[in-house]
Amino acid sequence: MAEVKAKITYVELLKEDLCIFRLVPEDGVIPEYQTGQFITVGMPIPSENHKIVRRAYSLASHPENKRYYELILRWVRKPLPGRVTTQMFGAAEGDTVNVVPPTGNALQISDKLPNGQKDERRIVCVSGGTGIAPFVAFARHLHDVGDKREVVCLHGSSYVDELSYKSELTAFDTESLDRGADKWNFKYRAAISRPQEWFNRAWSGQTGRVEQFLKPQNGKGSPLEELVGEKITPENTIFYVCGWQGTVDGCMDFLRPNGFLTEREKDEDGNFSVKFESYG
Repeated sequence: MAEVKAKITYVELLKEDLCIFRLVPEDGVIPEYQTGQFITVGMPIPSENHKIVRRAYSLASHPENKRYYELILRWVRKPLPGRVTTQMFGAAEGDTVNVVPPTGNALQISDKLPNGQKDERRIVCVSGGTGIAPFVAFARHLHDVGDKREVVCLHGSSYVDELSYKSELTAFDTESLDRGADKWNFKYRAAISRPQEWFNRAWSGQTGRVEQFLKPQNGKGSPLEELVGEKITPENTIFYVCGWQGTVDGCMDFLRPNGFLTEREKDEDGNFSVKFESYG
């Protein structure tokens, strides 16, 4: 797909190394794409004779939004500064970047089972850090199209101010309670991995890494099973995981013993119950 120029139209700095960006193609056209895809952003690197370096970033915006692309980026600084994120964090509204339109299929939502039946399994999204981006897109898309599938969004971070989109996802959760699960069935929960630190002193929710939601508690079900009110199985639930490879591995430690298979491991009939995208 052809690379296009896009203008940065919105910058929201959540903390010094976490930021939301909105990009608008110069021709104003957002092409058709699938929820869960990513765009590739190119920036000239001054220290490398202004060579264009490109990086892929998951979209937090959804296909029904034809106004802009939205990204949530972490400024990579260690062990070496990320070349593109460093340029992005130094950019301002009005600056121009290169964009390759959305592509990728790792986190596209499963609509049909291999036998052709509609996939109506519960959707559980598990993410760490900026891995929340595609699942914000999931929530926005499924809400806008009036999907009735149960959606559970689980997000983990080190600090409470890194729970980007907490207010929007909490509003979706509240709307589900207000309207009823038969109309919009959405639950959002978060976990903080450093609850002992002073900055997180007011946190009263789940603690530990986000995959702790999947860990059985004292011979009982997991916090996720307590939340949804039934045992989680490959027949009633499909998982989508996005984050560091450690997050994916941590989830599979709990899921694989219960018969969950990744898309790459699908059974002889083509069935699978986990899709993931990892980085780092």
